[in-house]
Amino acid sequence: MLKNLLALFLSFIVSVTVVAQQQNLSTSSKKAENLYLKADQYARTRDFGKALELLAQAVEKDPNFAEAYLKASNLNKMMGNKGAAFEQLQQGLKLMPYNPAFANYYFDLAELYFDRGDYQEAKTNYDAFLKAKPRNAKQVAYVQDQLATADYAVKAMQNPVEFTSVQLPASINKNPLQYFPSTTADQKYLIFTARKGHRPDDDENILISENKADEWQAPVSISETINTPANEGAATISGDGKTLVFTSCSRPDSFGDCDLYISYRTGNEWSKPQNMGNTVNSKAWESQPSLSADGRTLYFSSVRGGGVGREDIWVTTRNEDGTWLAPRNLGEPVNSKGRDLAPFIHVSGATLYFVSDGHQGLGGLDVFKTDLAGKQQWQQPENLGYPLNTHADESSLYITPDNKLGFYARSMVTDAGASTVQLFALDVPPVWKAKGKSTYAQGRVYHADTKQPLGATVQLYDVVADSLVQQVQSDKVSGEYTVVLTEGKQYALFVNAPQFLMNSLSFDYTSRQNLSPVALDVYLKPIKTGAAVVLNNLFFPSAKYNLEKKSETELNKLISFMRQNKDVKIEITGHTDDVGSDAANQVLSEKRAKAVTDYLVAHGIASNRIRYKGFGETKPVKPNTSEENRQFNRRIEMQIL
Repeated sequence: MLKNLLALFLSFIVSVTVVAQQQNLSTSSKKAENLYLKADQYARTRDFGKALELLAQAVEKDPNFAEAYLKASNLNKMMGNKGAAFEQLQQGLKLMPYNPAFANYYFDLAELYFDRGDYQEAKTNYDAFLKAKPRNAKQVAYVQDQLATADYAVKAMQNPVEFTSVQLPASINKNPLQYFPSTTADQKYLIFTARKGHRPDDDENILISENKADEWQAPVSISETINTPANEGAATISGDGKTLVFTSCSRPDSFGDCDLYISYRTGNEWSKPQNMGNTVNSKAWESQPSLSADGRTLYFSSVRGGGVGREDIWVTTRNEDGTWLAPRNLGEPVNSKGRDLAPFIHVSGATLYFVSDGHQGLGGLDVFKTDLAGKQQWQQPENLGYPLNTHADESSLYITPDNKLGFYARSMVTDAGASTVQLFALDVPPVWKAKGKSTYAQGRVYHADTKQPLGATVQLYDVVADSLVQQVQSDKVSGEYTVVLTEGKQYALFVNAPQFLMNSLSFDYTSRQNLSPVALDVYLKPIKTGAAVVLNNLFFPSAKYNLEKKSETELNKLISFMRQNKDVKIEITGHTDDVGSDAANQVLSEKRAKAVTDYLVAHGIASNRIRYKGFGETKPVKPNTSEENRQFNRRIEMQIL
């Protein structure tokens, strides 16, 4: 059997050599032709190095020897030498008239031009390929897609999206690779992933840099509790900097290839990371997480089943008890038949950025954005254009809450010729800005009597929609909290802790002029006789006592407080400013207090637990010398009896 196979192989070599000798080559140099034929023999014995050496000698003898260039190109392609394959294929086809038999050469050259971002030459060679009427339907469809991409790319390059970018300092870009940048809501901390080398097994860690005096400090490990000898990367941090989700692969407690892990910060210490469990993680690959501002919604990439394409973007939300719901595929139009990766949800919650090769782009993975049009309804993604997107693969993009700065990673070649991935900052052009512009409220929660920090639940409600938009915990060590505020909304902020009176605050960001950070400490009063708080989110029409609908958020919170503290009895008191007569103000204050009481009773709170009283304009908290002061004096208070 072995002898028969050997005889067959030798006869094949002889026949091929005879055919090669009989074919009409473009050279008139006998020496060049002989070198070519010898190279062909070496190629058949897979001695590609010797074959290429002889082909180089052949084109020295005849620089117009097209077949020698084409054969050398094929050999270099097989050896993975793309640069040499491109130069030789380009030269060989230039020397030959159009020939349908060269269809695959035209295809290969088109691909190599495309890889270099030379869309016009790519189109020329794709057209030459199609002109040969190839029979492979899948290849034809692919080429037609590539032509559409090339047309789109040419138009995009003719209409670039202008932006200014700057490479982050060398102290940040100190590793061969750094990527997936993001910041806390106050932009005081930058976190990113860094790898010490180009190999997959090189150590990958999560680093953090603090912004001091408008300069990023040298990054350090986010925590030795989080970074281990295993690889940790693709991390996301909540707006308050207290929740971290990251990717780690092949850990003993993992469910699949790569899983998502979560850690919480108390004071300056991070908790031991926990696998997010088999509700969130699957037996497949999960990575590239992005947390919402309050850390209660998580977007991520996965190749699990049930998706639209190869890699898809999924989303999960956290229940009140801390458990996570089964992830939901975002579906179309966000996910495509291709690869959809690296989601980043802007802190406003209304704009999602991601990379994809399944939507119309400039080739490879491009950065896209999509806005939320309704509940869970995303609009058709928009390509962010050239020069952010190119023919090469792009990675993630992060946009700060105020829509002013962006951070991204870009592949580069150093002066020494080494490949690297570096972090950049950019000024965000208008067309890239998130749908909502955001700022933040930040402060500490204290015990009103002892002035000690308190761990409390901080909830932010959209009072018009009566919906919870954020919920965070103040740090039980420092009392710190951060919530994100987005333009166009009127918010109620509720701070609660067991055995304490609820404290409510109001933020009106319906006007863009109001969009500025708020520093606000909150003092919670223990539940005891005489303790009183202002109910800051009750609204009445001017000079009237009927409660506006947007008051329901606060009223329902008050009902919850009464149900949780069944022995508490309260007094609701109404107060006005000095506009109008004393008598009219007295009546108005009483009727407003009664309206609140009536609402509570109508919703199940026993009437013997509530009494009401009006004080008119007799107890101002500030002099009635300005409209701002008068607004403070127009109030409803609750006092423990």
